[in-house]
Amino acid sequence: MTSARRHLVWDWNGTLLNDLSLVVASTNVAFASVGGRAVSVDEHRMSFRRPISDYYAEVLGRTVDAEAFGALDKIFHDAYRTGLTTCELAEDATSAMRSWTGTQSLLSMWFHDELVPAVGTYGLTGMFNRVDGLRGTVGGDHKAEHLARHLAELGIEGRDTVLVGDSIDDADAADSVGAACVLYTGGFTAPARLRASGRPVAETLTEAVRLAAQPRR
Repeated sequence: MTSARRHLVWDWNGTLLNDLSLVVASTNVAFASVGGRAVSVDEHRMSFRRPISDYYAEVLGRTVDAEAFGALDKIFHDAYRTGLTTCELAEDATSAMRSWTGTQSLLSMWFHDELVPAVGTYGLTGMFNRVDGLRGTVGGDHKAEHLARHLAELGIEGRDTVLVGDSIDDADAADSVGAACVLYTGGFTAPARLRASGRPVAETLTEAVRLAAQPRR
């Protein structure tokens, strides 16, 4: 038996928003603040993962506890905000969203109070049934719990949902609620890592929507 997925959840950073270069630059500002080495874009894409404290610990070569991560996270976000006006949406983001025939929403691990006005700045107000960002002061954790709460607020079942994101954590979050997932190669994770996960992979957001629209078995 097959059924169509009627709701699409978009990821923001690294998916709809093309901010990879800024994220890597801001990460390097955080690393430099504690005498750490800089990482390249390619290295970041090969190693980045959640919880982000684990990624930081690997690069810095030492344990990063909650207090240390909180300090690094603040430095990262201060640097990120400074450069955010230089970021644009992914090239086909708007057309891809418009091509989806069901409902759609936005779930980000970026701070909610900053995400909502950003959606308006990029001309996306009214595009989503719901927009949710991180309601806290420190980020970096897994997305699964946030996705479950997001769908509950929408009143939508995981089995009727597909998530489009750029990380293995997005796929794991989708699995946790019984949703499908399409992974996009233009974000924070190396394409080889995405393909190795066994999930559907798209090189453009338009292709991601096409894959998302395929009936699930």
